[in-house]
Amino acid sequence: MFGGAVSAPTNSPHLRKSGSRPAIFDLGTTESGNSSGEDFLHSVVLNEMKGVSTSLTSAAILPSPVLLWRFKVLLFFLWGFICCKIGWDSVMRMSADLRDLFLYEAFLYYNPLLLVTMMVWLWGINLWVFAQANVGYAKIFDLDQSHLTHREIWKCAIWMTIIVPTSMTAYLYLYSHGEVSLAASQPVLLYAAVTMALIFPFDIFYLSTRYFLLRTLWRIVFPLQAITFPDFFLADILTSMSKVFSDLERSVCRMVHRQVATIAWFEADSVCGSHSIAIPIVLVLPYIFRFFQCLRQYKDTREKTTLLNALKYSTAVPVIFLSALKYHVFPEKWTNVYRPLWLLSSVLNSLYSFYWDVTRDWDLSCFTRIFKFGKPHYLSHMIYGRKWVYFWVIGSNLILRCTWTYKLSAHLRHNYLTVFTITALEMLRRFQWAFFRVENEWNKMNSKTNIQLSTSEMVNEEEKLLHSNGHSV
Repeated sequence: MFGGAVSAPTNSPHLRKSGSRPAIFDLGTTESGNSSGEDFLHSVVLNEMKGVSTSLTSAAILPSPVLLWRFKVLLFFLWGFICCKIGWDSVMRMSADLRDLFLYEAFLYYNPLLLVTMMVWLWGINLWVFAQANVGYAKIFDLDQSHLTHREIWKCAIWMTIIVPTSMTAYLYLYSHGEVSLAASQPVLLYAAVTMALIFPFDIFYLSTRYFLLRTLWRIVFPLQAITFPDFFLADILTSMSKVFSDLERSVCRMVHRQVATIAWFEADSVCGSHSIAIPIVLVLPYIFRFFQCLRQYKDTREKTTLLNALKYSTAVPVIFLSALKYHVFPEKWTNVYRPLWLLSSVLNSLYSFYWDVTRDWDLSCFTRIFKFGKPHYLSHMIYGRKWVYFWVIGSNLILRCTWTYKLSAHLRHNYLTVFTITALEMLRRFQWAFFRVENEWNKMNSKTNIQLSTSEMVNEEEKLLHSNGHSV
């Protein structure tokens, strides 16, 4: 019964999975059966060897990911060199008296987007460190499962790094070669493209993230609801970008009045000139938004510290408007009256903001440990638990808080290279501020969770004691 020959058809569906080769089961011991089995096995082995060689050949044709990544980096640096070369040659074609005015205008159009690009790069680094240090930033910012990681953030930054300098290079080249109308269209097209990328309603280019950003901006401008952590975190970042918004306003003003690629805006009676009241208004708007957020928090929580925080943001108002008075008063009155008041208000604001950063936003009284990575990393070994990190953060924050007044001062805005550098340094200050601010919030959330867990455990223990052995109290 069990010793007879058992055979099965080669095409039986019960003996193979879909897509696999036919399987032969012949338990007979005849010579012809053996020879046929051996021939079949030999053919199978040959086919397997051919398949392996084919796959190896196709794999050898495709470039490795490392090689492809290096090729992309090489192209990126080659593109950067070409842009720098074309831009430099275009600027050198201009006369010396026109060159400074033209560069000032070019920087005005493009430095806001260049600084935004820099901030996106830095934010990607923030998210990378949070992920390595096991900081639940998605929970802190109340993000859904489709939130962008640091890799997606860096992809956006790469495209911004390519598009913005390319448009700037085209602007310089076209203007220096006499194509003024085409040159004037470059910043207009760039601003229109950025606007469309933000408000495009279709599900491409990270729609949920764009919607989250626009919704948070709306909540910042109109704080009619309870203030969440993403609301005031982004609002604090916007205060560091107030100079960016001021330059955006001036750029859009020139585009609307068709003053792009001209020097008409430099005249005293120009609509978009340095005397425009819109400049200090746009500079002060992020601080006004943050001020009303603090008042809203006081209405909801009745915590007096929120009023002190509101007072901190209100000290930025005299710094901005006293500086703008230079274009509306006589020089003697500015020198003798308003400039000393401007210096006094700027020192007060810088010291107050520095104190609040260290004691409230960061809470460095216990020297927290944000830079401990989950996996071994040379960066974590270099800065985790090192006191010099905190001394550096405190010292650099104090210095950059003082230089903050320079970039917000209306009477210093014509030193465009210096203002651009100081604004970039302010981005770096905000970048390192974000590490300790998010860590402080993460520690608060963990401490609240631990307190709730311990309280629930105590309640459970009390219930067990009260109801043990059938006794009731």
